[in-house]
Amino acid sequence: MTTAQTARTTQTAQTAQTVQIAQRMDFAAVAPAVFKAVLALDTAARKGLDPVLLELVQIRASQINRCAYCIEYHTTDARKGGEREERIHQLVAWEESSLYTARERAALALTEAVTRLPDGVPDAVYAEAARHFEEAELAQLIALILTVNTWNRMNVTTRKTPGTT
Repeated sequence: MTTAQTARTTQTAQTAQTVQIAQRMDFAAVAPAVFKAVLALDTAARKGLDPVLLELVQIRASQINRCAYCIEYHTTDARKGGEREERIHQLVAWEESSLYTARERAALALTEAVTRLPDGVPDAVYAEAARHFEEAELAQLIALILTVNTWNRMNVTTRKTPGTT
């Protein structure tokens, strides 16, 4: 068997193993008023935040919440915004990576604490975020984290999958 044939056989086997996840509902169609309200919150939460930081926060929360739709959506937006591939790939292990600024690290730590709310938001995490963000910007960051978690929960619950609108 040639190398090309082996590669095609491997690709075919991998494709055959792909599982179709059926979307449970089209939330936007079924609950348009709620969807529009979350969209309005999303728009308001983004105001004044650095676009690079915004995408990092949304990707990280989506990774924690295992929202495939949002991970794809926000990594695509991050790439369009010029984010480097290595920063996107290392985001899952940001604490062990040297690719993030102190300000980004503070935002990511806050994102993890708010997303994993049952564990609480430690005073040290909040204080570090407050050290890097003025109060109004910190409020916007918290709103963004709340919003991405809302999208994640909506999409995971309804099984919205990448490639759907």
